[in-house]
Amino acid sequence: MSFNRNSRLDPSQVEDRRGRRGTGTVVAVGGGAIGLIITLVIMLLGGNVGSITGDGGQGLPATEYPGGINDLETQCQTGADANTREDCRIVGFVNSIQSFWSDEFAQRGNQYTPADTVLFTGSTDAGSGTASSAMGPFYCPIDQKVYLDLDFFNELQTRFGAQGGSFAEAYVLAHEYGHHVQDLLGALSNSSNATGPDSESVQTELQADCLAGVWVSHAIDTGYLTQVTDQDIAQSLDAASAVGDDRIQRETQGYVSPESWTHGSSEQRQLALKDGLQSGDIATCDSPGWTP
Repeated sequence: MSFNRNSRLDPSQVEDRRGRRGTGTVVAVGGGAIGLIITLVIMLLGGNVGSITGDGGQGLPATEYPGGINDLETQCQTGADANTREDCRIVGFVNSIQSFWSDEFAQRGNQYTPADTVLFTGSTDAGSGTASSAMGPFYCPIDQKVYLDLDFFNELQTRFGAQGGSFAEAYVLAHEYGHHVQDLLGALSNSSNATGPDSESVQTELQADCLAGVWVSHAIDTGYLTQVTDQDIAQSLDAASAVGDDRIQRETQGYVSPESWTHGSSEQRQLALKDGLQSGDIATCDSPGWTP
């Protein structure tokens, strides 16, 4: 995978809060879409509601970065920058994903509303409370933003055995923006707190995986990427497998309990991603059916 060196990046789509500290307000977990998304995020990393902030609600410490290192506006201007810096690569992926969905919505007579990605370290304030590193990446429908601590990608490799790689990052971002697409189309708010392999919450997550695959299928068309290789595809599929409920449960608790699944199995998630990738058509994702 490589970015078009001459493509112009739009860093305004990524808000950089690394090195800042959140207020420590505990995220409210309840019914409806907010409760679902937060619960899904916790389950993604094998956590629980009681440990949602990891520090009793006081806010996690944040690393202080030297002045200027996080100046995305200056540092991330072209695809060449995205090829050399991880944070600029995130900017490039976000730009490509949102460019695709903007065009896709326009072709269907709708208007896409851009959503910022917030980079943070430790903890930060979100529309639905406090985002902490322990929660993993998530989409907040209240403020319509994606929250991401870049350390998550190290966790994905070291704790859950993913191959890693830049396109694993692309998949994670595309999945979260799949939730934004669901939100804009009114599909996210209909999800429930039910769990299990056939639950609505699992189908919501599989649909977001499918939507991520649709973007991958058209990533080059956006002009930001020059190629998507077989190795890139393998990285995204491996990342999807790494965050399957069965794999996470086996790693964190030593056994698999399908009745508590919220995201779907590794096999389900890979199948959903493949469906979107192979078809390149959002209609493929309208009626999820990825139960092996």
